[in-house]
Order: sequence, then structure tokens, then C-alpha cells
Amino acid sequence: MDTILRATLCYWVLLFTLRILGRRAVSQLTPFELIVIFLLGGMTIQSVVADDRSVVNAILGVLTIAANHIIVSALKQRSETLRKIIDGTPVVVVQEGRLNRSRLHSLRMVDEDLMAAARQSGLQRMEQIRFAIVERDGNITVFRKE
Repeated sequence: MDTILRATLCYWVLLFTLRILGRRAVSQLTPFELIVIFLLGGMTIQSVVADDRSVVNAILGVLTIAANHIIVSALKQRSETLRKIIDGTPVVVVQEGRLNRSRLHSLRMVDEDLMAAARQSGLQRMEQIRFAIVERDGNITVFRKE
């Protein structure tokens, strides 16, 4: 029972912590961000399995985390508010060619992140962007000016 409680607590703490860290697409993670994520997972697994490193305890921890994930998914389907809290909402960072630096800053992103996405869309300058939206998953969608 202790493993179930620890795994549940760790799941919710990690979910909350990752929301605080902000959204970044996995393809856009810097080496520093990858290190942070691996460290979070490594520290968490130690607290979940504690001194009991048996296969049964490991399976119990994995199944508990999976059950929590299923519960969160079901709750998100039923509640738009919870869905917005957990997944976030798309954020427009460029509108009609005007960059909103405060929104970009609140997402812990910099101009270079935006321009990297613009270059993937074949754009070289900020003036070529009509709209740029940071999606819930951290990807940036860029729309070209006509």
C-alpha cells in the first residue's frame, strides 16, 4: 500500500512540476532541459520503490502510475477547466506580424525559439510571419503573411 501512495504522490508532484516548467516540444528540448527531466524521473523512482527493489514492487509502482494517468485522462475528458490546467491552451505569440514578447517570455521562450520554427516553415525574418501560435504540446505553428 505504501508504494501505491508514494507512486500516486510522485505522479501528481511531477505533473504539477512539469506544468510549472512550461511547455516545450520534445524536439525543441535543450540538453539542459533533458537533464532536468531525467533527474526528476531518477529522483522520483527512488522515492517510489524506496528500499524494496523487488520486481513485484516495481510492477506495482508502474501500474499505479499508469492508473493515475488513466484517471487524469478521464478527468480531462470530463472537465474543460481541468484540461486547460493540465494541458494548457494555445498561445498566440505573433498576431498580424506583431510579436508579443510578454507572452513569449511567460512561456519561457525566446525569439530564437520562434525563429527556429519560422525557418522550418521556410521563413527567414519576423516580418514574414502573420501569426505564430505556441500549441499545447509546445510546438510552434507559424502562418506566413500573404
